[in-house]
Amino acid sequence: MSKLVIKDLHVSIDGKAILKGLNLEVNKGEVHALMGPNGNGKSTLLAAIMGNPRFEVTSGSITLDGEDVLEMEVNERSRAGLFLGMQYPLEVPGVVNADFLKAAINARREKAIPLFEFIKKMEKNVATLHMKSDLAHRFLNDGFSGGEKKRNEILQMLMLDPSIVMLDEIDSGLDVDAIKIVANAVNEKIAEASTGFIVVSHYERFLQFIKPTHTHVVLDGKVVLSGGIELVNKIDTEGYDWIVEAYGATIATVEKPKVTALGSCGVK
Repeated sequence: MSKLVIKDLHVSIDGKAILKGLNLEVNKGEVHALMGPNGNGKSTLLAAIMGNPRFEVTSGSITLDGEDVLEMEVNERSRAGLFLGMQYPLEVPGVVNADFLKAAINARREKAIPLFEFIKKMEKNVATLHMKSDLAHRFLNDGFSGGEKKRNEILQMLMLDPSIVMLDEIDSGLDVDAIKIVANAVNEKIAEASTGFIVVSHYERFLQFIKPTHTHVVLDGKVVLSGGIELVNKIDTEGYDWIVEAYGATIATVEKPKVTALGSCGVK
């Protein structure tokens, strides 16, 4: 039984509080969609769960099957079954994609995966995602298009077979056909009912494809409202203002960088 429990989580970045007492519980077989305006803590939550050192957990707890996640190093969190599909996947020139995936799989196993088994699994998942056949021999995300990078994140998910999957706007930058392909691959994993999902997305279309079992609205660092797929539909048509009015919630504002007008260059 895979169960991720987040209690009263407070997280800061560079001394600024982002999460302010967030609570969430995810069981295997469940798909939790996180919605909310940018800058209100959705991606911060996923980064804190995965152990990004920039995000400081100031109080609260995160446990996976009763084990303290906050006491684990990043690699230990991965081996425990956590996976993060990143919004902005990194390019790693010099590291072959297949070698990276094989090493990641073996890090989770007591005995190395047999080569034939690895190749068979890789080819199956590459076909599922409609990816180019030369993918295995290319450097990790190096020269990949935005869509290829996102599909490669899903490929990693399928190859690693984690117990809790977190997808951070995995659908952003994808065209309609690519969204369907990624959603179909995610749905195959969902159908196994052995994995819990946390999905951050602003696109109603993607969420309609994967049909979350739970939908949560995150405003100013807290979950202020939860529901089902009907909540996705209402937000798509009415936005978030009605939630602010009905529940007395606050929407965090994103600070915009100051822009210096070109005309000021001529001022003494």
